[in-house]
Amino acid sequence: MISQQLLSHFYKEACEFELQAFKPGNVSVYADGHDMCVTDFRLSAQASVDGLCNPNYSLGEKIYYAVEATRAVVGCNTNLGIILLCAPLLQAAANCNQSVNFKQTLANVLDATTVTDTDWVFKAIKLASPGGLGSSAEQDVNEKPTLNLRETMQIASHKDRVALQYITNFKDVFDFGVLRYNYGFNRWRKKDWAAVLVYTGLLSQFPDSHIERKYGGRYSELVTTKMLLLDAALSDSSNPELLTTMFTEVDREFKLKGINPGTTADLTVATLLAVSLIDFLSAI
Repeated sequence: MISQQLLSHFYKEACEFELQAFKPGNVSVYADGHDMCVTDFRLSAQASVDGLCNPNYSLGEKIYYAVEATRAVVGCNTNLGIILLCAPLLQAAANCNQSVNFKQTLANVLDATTVTDTDWVFKAIKLASPGGLGSSAEQDVNEKPTLNLRETMQIASHKDRVALQYITNFKDVFDFGVLRYNYGFNRWRKKDWAAVLVYTGLLSQFPDSHIERKYGGRYSELVTTKMLLLDAALSDSSNPELLTTMFTEVDREFKLKGINPGTTADLTVATLLAVSLIDFLSAI
């Protein structure tokens, strides 16, 4: 099993390395954007870690108290998606003592969610006030839930890739993100650029939920085209630092248009966390 102290370390480390990664359209050490800066995200990681790693909290409570602490510090929604993705991973790791059982333990955590968990998460979502939040015909966040958290995420999964992870046992993270990260790290020995490879890979393959909620399909082709080019250049490069100018041009274009692949960035954090947890559990 992993101690609360180590879980906290791995979570904050994942958040930091995601910020070190040059993610076009998103906030990083290379460029701020969308009225947010790196400091906002660093403060958010620090604020949310105690709630997320508290062993006495249920899954829903972890999510709510992490969001509440973040809101008190930065006053805006910087990390709702990160919290929703990282909470189950951290809870599974706390209950697991072997990497071979990590994914099964995660599935058990998701299967064991309750209506009370959903209620806590609805409160967290309302508190975070994410962009595009509106009414829903089923399990509206403004009403009392009647389904457990996994069942509720099933309803949203067709339009939200964070919700999709809850019903696929984090398939995007384990079957795509972790593999991409390991390939990039083994090639360059740079955690930040391995994280970029996760981001470009995800965004070249899957529409970003945050962009789609805000703009529909208006920028879908543009984003996919740009990311395929960056991903190909990155995959062929022996020194990714040489691609900084190319990444900067796309980053500027996206931000001028208000394009923020926030969901893809959240999945990148979850991937970085999963890699650390898997590596630690493998060494036990």
